[in-house]
Formats: sequence, C-alpha cells, structure tokens
Amino acid sequence: MVLMENLREEILRWALVNAREHGSADALAVMKRILAEHPSLRSRAREVLEAVKEVVAEVNSMTAEERERRLVEVGLPEERGEERRQGLPDLPGARRGYVVTRFAPNPNGPLHLGNARAAILSHEYARRYGGRFILRFEDTNPEKVQLEMYDFIKRDLRWLGLTWDEEHVQSERLPIYYEYAERLIAEGRAYVCACRPEDFKRLREEGRPCPCRARGPDENLRMWERMIAGDLEEGEAVLRIKTDLGHPNPAVRDWPACRVVETPHPRAGGRWRVWPLYNFAAAIDDHEMGITHIFRGKEHEVNEQCQRTLYEHLGWSYPVAVQYGRLNMPGVMLSKTQIVRAVREGAISGYDDVRLATLAALRRRGFLPEAIRRVILDVGLTLVDSQLSWETICAANRKLVDAIADRYFFVGRPVRLTVRGAPPLAEVRLRLHPSREEAGERIVPLRREGEHLVFFIEESDAAGIREGEVFRLKDLMNVRLVGRETSGLIGEFAGMEVADVPKIHWVPAGAAEMDVLMPDGSTLSGLVEPAVLSVTPGSLIQFERFGFVRVERLSPRPLAVFAHR
Repeated sequence: MVLMENLREEILRWALVNAREHGSADALAVMKRILAEHPSLRSRAREVLEAVKEVVAEVNSMTAEERERRLVEVGLPEERGEERRQGLPDLPGARRGYVVTRFAPNPNGPLHLGNARAAILSHEYARRYGGRFILRFEDTNPEKVQLEMYDFIKRDLRWLGLTWDEEHVQSERLPIYYEYAERLIAEGRAYVCACRPEDFKRLREEGRPCPCRARGPDENLRMWERMIAGDLEEGEAVLRIKTDLGHPNPAVRDWPACRVVETPHPRAGGRWRVWPLYNFAAAIDDHEMGITHIFRGKEHEVNEQCQRTLYEHLGWSYPVAVQYGRLNMPGVMLSKTQIVRAVREGAISGYDDVRLATLAALRRRGFLPEAIRRVILDVGLTLVDSQLSWETICAANRKLVDAIADRYFFVGRPVRLTVRGAPPLAEVRLRLHPSREEAGERIVPLRREGEHLVFFIEESDAAGIREGEVFRLKDLMNVRLVGRETSGLIGEFAGMEVADVPKIHWVPAGAAEMDVLMPDGSTLSGLVEPAVLSVTPGSLIQFERFGFVRVERLSPRPLAVFAHR
C-alpha cells in the first residue's frame, strides 16, 4: 500500500486529536474525518482505511505525554478551532488539566440512549480539557442491584469508546459513609428519626420538627449504633440531615441520609445492614473523588439542593453542576425499571431486544458507537427537552456504514422467475461495493433447469410487472415478462445491455435461506445469495434495496438483524 506521506501525517493529526478527546483513537471516527476532507479518496477507501488502522494502532500505543508531544510536532488540523466553536460549549470554570468528571450508573439495569448521554458528555469534556474521567457504581440499594450489570455496563461503555481513569463501587465504601454520618451526628447536624413515615411527612409539609429532632448528639449516636447492631429493624429508623424546615421545597427539609435494609447485597452480602441513600453517598463521593463538574438532567434539581445542604454542613465547595433537558424517544421504552420488568415477565427477549434503545440492542442491530456519540453530542447541553427519533440515529449511522458495508442480494418474499432463452451463464461476478473497486467481487452461481435460468425475485416486484414489460435483473440481464403460472413468473431474455427499465434485485435458484430479525421483533424469512454464508458473523452489510443488516450467526440457521434502510 502506497499513500502520500502528507496524507499519513493528516491521519496522524486527526488520530491524535481523537485520542485526546476520547482517551483512545477510533479508526472509524478518523476515517470519517479523512473522507470528509478528501471526498476524492472514497474510491480508495479500503486503502485509506488500512492506513488509518495502522496510524490509530500507533497512536493508541503511545502514552498521553507522547501523544501531546507528537500533536505539538504535527500541529492541530486546520479546521479544529472552527469546529470547536460550533460544537459543545466551553465548560464553565474549567482549567486544562484540572477537570474531573464522573459517570455514576446504578447497576440495576442496562444503559440506554438516555442515561448514556451523561457518560458521553462527561467523558468528552474530561478528555477535551486533559482531565480525569471516573466510573462510579452507585449500588447502595441492595434490593435493586443486579450483579451482572457491573460488567454489562462496562462492556457498553467500552463499546462506546469511553475509557475511565478510576473505577469505584459504593458498596465497598461503607466505612467512609459511616465516618461522615457519625461526624454529622456528633456535630448536631444529623439525627436518627424513629417517626412513622406518614407522621414525619405530615410534620415536614407543615414545616414543623419531629420529636426525634430534639435529641442530643450522644443519644443520636447510641441510636445510630443500634441501627448498625440490628437492634432497630428495617423501617424503624432513618438518619436524617438537618436542614431549614422553612425551605420552600418540602423534599429538602431534613432529608434522609441512611436507612436499614435487611436484604443482603448481591455483591457485599450481609456484611452491612445500614445503607446510605443516593444524595448522601453521591455528595460525599463527589467531594472525596475531587469531582469538579457534574453532568445531570434537570430533573435532579431537588437532589442537587439536598446535596448542597450537606456540603454547607461539611464546609465544602459544591462542584459545577451542568444541567440538560430530558432526552425522549416517542414510542420507545427508556425506563430501566420498565425494561427490567419486561425482561423478567418475558415481554421482551432480553436487554438486547431489537425493540429497545439500549446500547446492547443498538450494538446488536449494527449501529456504530461513533454514530451514537455523534447524535448525543449534536443534541448537546440544551436545557430544553429534546426528542430523538430513530430517523436521526439511522441517518447518523448511515453516513458511516454506507462507505464500508459490502453489498449483497436478499429476497424476503420470494417469487420464482424462469427466464427462457438466456445465454448459458454459469455464474456472474458482482462488485462488493459500488464506489470501492478495490473491495473486490463476489461470485453468484446461476442455476439452470433444462434450457432455462431460474431466479427468485421479491413478491412486490413481481406484482408490479405487467406482461410484455421489460425489466432488468440488477447487474445481470434484461427480461421481458411473458406470462404467469402457478409456479411463478415466466420471462424471456431481452438483452444484456443496461437499459432504461425498472431494475430489481434477485437471487438464483438454490439460494440459501436466511432469517432477518426486524425492528418490531418480527422475523422475515427469505433467500440470500450464497456468498453471504462466507461473511464473518458480526459484519455489517447491505442487502440492496432492502437495508443494512448485521450478520448475527450463520448456523444452525443463518440470522441477520436489520439496522435501517
């Protein structure tokens, strides 16, 4: 492979920039940049991609310091400054090298497009400012934790191309939370409340203290020790943070910090029985881990108010909170609770069910991680609620896969076509990609029955052809329809030259059977040209005039999963 040296240098620039922003360089993202800058290279896409892969591997083997040094040597791409102005806004209060962000999933279900937004934005800004990105599992509700979700979530994040500098699990940090709880109790800023929930709620709504609030620190510490020792059962006592009982939002008034949970933790077992609630553990960890910027949906406004009161008690400065509006997909299930329930009840096949917008489902269908990142970054940080459509996601993916997906024929609802008078052809060689000659060809064997060639075409195409009309079997020959029989259509050979007639795709008689799993969960059983059975499982290909699919398996019965048109 021979490429101009200055092109390799440009590839290196984009790979270094991509690695700076995402932690490691992604070949498809760099490839997209190169082809966008040099459209004339699309005809040499395979050659360019090989060069890109080589350079990306080189960049990913460098240390962060080596990458920065090389970027200084080769210089930033010329359009980079303009691109940054048009992309995500600058981060308030950010200094290069001093930004620390976190993604803190609850391992109670799979990641979907909605909650992956926080991960992508947090990672993007950490890399942009040369800072640190932390992965923290918030698993302090033993009743909700699913053990398999720790690895499931990490696999999703790695697929997105997100790398983290630290990893923490809250269920391993109970002594830290206990220490702060006891400090707050000793300072009179927290107390153990043994009121019935309904009584406390009534008093809170009225802005009045509950009787437990008047206890002194020593008595509260004894109550706290009873919670830990098991003398107080689940529901009998909670630790509350003292706040202004006149706060305009009742939810902020003396909010709960820790409670007793008898259910053993799937990861920690029965070692602990007093567990911190979200606002308490998250606020302490954000301080302990040096988080400078928190990315969260605006629906967390009340949580932020609660956490700020804890920071005030402890004399800490709250991180910069960057809020954004909700991300909605009409008609798509984006609730982890609903998804988990649907899986348990058998309403859907699993977390990668194609009807979902989980990252596992998108990966299964053949969406590329770069397309998902681009869609999320295009939505950005707007406070306005955003609606994301399948059309938007498919359009982003199509821009990436169109240049790399090899082409094949698939007939979903086959109708037999017998062609009389055709030349004695044994096979036909077709290009794997219309604009990448270097991609090569695939061989389609033709099947004769007596003197005739036999094909299968789509039922919808067959229904639209009138007797006497000439149509073209795509990339092969012209055929005139002369009749219809119970067994199918009868045609006669009408020439090899490309003519201005309708073009339809086809497969030869003897084609292989393949199922295609559609986005609504249905399965379309059809026929594919034999070359498809040589495709590596996991490959993304295009069935011409049908759509892009990901080949999931070739045995025991071939299955492809539909991505989009």
